[in-house]
Amino acid sequence: MIFNSYVFILFFLVVVSLYFSIPHRYRWILLLGASYYFYMCWKPEYVIILAGATLVDYWIAPAMAKASTPKVRKRFLILSLLLNVGVLFLFKYFNFFSESLEALFSRFNMMVNIPSFRLLLPVGISYYTFKKISYIVDVYRGHREPETHLGKFALYVSFFPELAAGPIDRARDLLPQFHQHHRLEYERVIDGLKLIVWGMFKKVVVADRLAIFVDQVYNRPADYQGISLAVATLFFSIQIYADFSGYTDMALGIGQVMGFRLADNFNRPYFAKSITEFWRRWHISFTTWLRDYLFLPIAYAVSRKIKTPTMLFIKGESWAYVTGTMVTMLLCGLWHGAGWTFVVWGGLHGIYLVISFATRKTRKKLRKKFIKPFLKKPYRFLRVLFTFSAVSFLWVFFRANSLADAAYIASRIFNPQDWAAFAMEKEWIKTTILMGHSKQEFLIAVLAIVFMLLVHAIQHHEGIRQMFSQKPLILRWALYILLVLAIMNLGQVKEIPFIYAEF
Repeated sequence: MIFNSYVFILFFLVVVSLYFSIPHRYRWILLLGASYYFYMCWKPEYVIILAGATLVDYWIAPAMAKASTPKVRKRFLILSLLLNVGVLFLFKYFNFFSESLEALFSRFNMMVNIPSFRLLLPVGISYYTFKKISYIVDVYRGHREPETHLGKFALYVSFFPELAAGPIDRARDLLPQFHQHHRLEYERVIDGLKLIVWGMFKKVVVADRLAIFVDQVYNRPADYQGISLAVATLFFSIQIYADFSGYTDMALGIGQVMGFRLADNFNRPYFAKSITEFWRRWHISFTTWLRDYLFLPIAYAVSRKIKTPTMLFIKGESWAYVTGTMVTMLLCGLWHGAGWTFVVWGGLHGIYLVISFATRKTRKKLRKKFIKPFLKKPYRFLRVLFTFSAVSFLWVFFRANSLADAAYIASRIFNPQDWAAFAMEKEWIKTTILMGHSKQEFLIAVLAIVFMLLVHAIQHHEGIRQMFSQKPLILRWALYILLVLAIMNLGQVKEIPFIYAEF
C-alpha cells in the first residue's frame, strides 16, 4: 500500500474517521493496529521482524537505565546496537558483501564460496532501525527516560505515515505526542490536507512524469549520448527531489490531520549556496541523525587519539572533521543501497564536503575582497547554480544501474564531440531532448517543474500556505481545485512506488 493509491486514500479516510470518533485512551490501539496492517500489506511475514525488533529495545532500555555501573550500561547499549545493525545487515547488506568478497578473491584466482540468502528487503527497515538506535542511545546518554508503555513505544517505531520512508523522528519529539489528546480542529485538518495534495502533485505530476524520460535513458545509457544524458540527469535531480519531498509532505500532512507534528525533511535544498548548506536542507531528519549519532562520536574519538596539535601539517581538529565526514558519508551512501554506485556517491559527497571545509576561509576572504555590493545577487545566483550542478552530477552515480554505466554517462555528458554531433543533426531536439516522446509530454513535465520551482521561490519570502490563507476564499479554492485537477488529469495513472521507500 503506497500513499499515491486509491486503496491508501480509503484506508486513511477510515482511520481518521475512527480516530476522532473514539475516546482518546483507545486511539493508540487504533493507530498501532492501522500501522501494522499498513505494514502487512507489503509482506505479512515481516511484521514478525518489526514486532520482535520493537520488543528487544523496549526491554533493553529500562534494563540499561537501571544498570548499576556504566560498564553494564554500555554492555546493554552494545547488545542493542549489535541486534539492530545485525538484522539490518542480514537483510540489506549480507549478499552485497558476500558477492563483493567472492569477486575480490576471484581476481587473485582464489575460489571462495560464500553462502547467500534470497531475502526480500523489509519495507522501512532502515528507517525504523535508525529510530530505535536514536532512542536507545538517548536513553544511554541520559537524554530521556525509557518509555514504559509498550503499545505507544511500538506505535513510535511503526507509525504508518513515516514507516516506509521517514522522516526519522526522535523519540523525544514523537513519543510524547501519543500521550496527548488531539481534538478535531478545522484549520489544522485543512492545512494537513493541503500538504497532502501538494505532496501528491509533486509525486504524480512532477516526479512520475520525469521518470518516463529518466528511466528510458538510464536503463539503456549506451543508446544515448551527450545532451540526452545531461537532460536525463537534470530530470532525475528534479525527480528524486519531487518524489522524496512529495512523500514527506504527504506524511507530514497525514500526521497533521490527526494532530501530530512530524519532523520536516526538506528546506528547498536546490536553493543552497554550498554543499554544506545543501546537506542542511536535504533529508534533514537523516542528516541530523548522522551528525548526532555517527559524525560527532567519530570526530570526538579521532580528536582524542591525536596527541599532537598537527599531523602531516594538518591541524588535529581538521583530521577529526575529515575522518568523521568521510566515514559518515561513505556509510550514508551505503545506507541508501547495497551497491558500489551508492558508496561512490557517498564518498564523492564526502570529498565535496572536505573541500568545502578546507577552502571556507579562503573563499570568505575572496568574497570580501572582490564581491562588491552590486555583485552580491549575481554571485549568490552563481553559487546556487554551481551547487545544484555539482549535486546533479553526483546523482549520476546514485541513479546508474552499475559503476560502468555511471562512468559512461559521466564521461559522455562532458564529451564535446557528442554535443557537436547532435548540433549538426536536423532533428536533434526530437532525438535528444524529447528522446522520442511527444512535445506535449515534455511540455507538461517542464511546466510542472517551473510551477514547483515558482512555489519554492515564493516560499523564500513567506510560507506558501500562509500567503494563500490571506487571499480571498474563491482564489484559494480555485488553486486547490486546479491542483486536484492537475493530479487527476496530468498525473501518471500507474501507482509508482516512492524511490526512498526502497531504501
